[in-house]
Amino acid sequence: MENLQRIAVLIDADNTQIGKLEKVMREISTYGRIVVRRAYGNWKKDNLKNWEDELKRLAIKAVQQFDYVSGKNATDMAMVIDAVDLLHTGIYDAFVIVASDSDYTPIAIKLRESAVHIIGVGEKKTPEAFRNACDEFIYLENLSSETQQLTAENEEVVKSEDSSNSGIDEIHSLLKMAYEKYQDDEGYAHVSSAGIFIKRAKPDFDSRTYGYLKLTDLLKAYPQKYHIERDKGKGTVPIVTYRCLEDES
Repeated sequence: MENLQRIAVLIDADNTQIGKLEKVMREISTYGRIVVRRAYGNWKKDNLKNWEDELKRLAIKAVQQFDYVSGKNATDMAMVIDAVDLLHTGIYDAFVIVASDSDYTPIAIKLRESAVHIIGVGEKKTPEAFRNACDEFIYLENLSSETQQLTAENEEVVKSEDSSNSGIDEIHSLLKMAYEKYQDDEGYAHVSSAGIFIKRAKPDFDSRTYGYLKLTDLLKAYPQKYHIERDKGKGTVPIVTYRCLEDES
């Protein structure tokens, strides 16, 4: 992913875990420079009373949105209106919507159609429609310190627990498709190209979901399926390629 220069982060406080807020900001910072940080909610509500100190500490602007009708949350509409206003300025190259609500699907589609990069951040319960409307979708569950500090010992445990219900077979299929599409004359495909392809086909793909910090680690865990090569290349970052083996069963 290229380095983004102007990222707008819009947070639905009613749909986000305050304990993951700092991890979200750090994760998005790896994509580039965050220039807009806004959190939306009715701050008079008791369930949001603990947000003030965290918003101040992380320099996130709190946007007040009253509930005009009892039992109806107006936060999502306020966020959507602001997203459209920011889009029309023409200065942002990426938008991040932090929420687990399908109501944000239309604005995600609108942002993508306007050729800006759209990243969604939410829980695994987030409806598929919203996840697929984004260019990328990051699960809050993958931002826990436990997941980020996986070791070779517990990776195998996580993999065995998740592979049956998290679609690991789909990832193998996409890796095979990427290999067939991007392989060079020597029969190898760049792992980075495969990662980009998988993200486009499955926006919520994250190797951490399957217990691995990087896609390369996932490939290494299946030596019967993939052979990996490393090349120093011309720069400081090594080029990692892979080849699908004949025995893929």
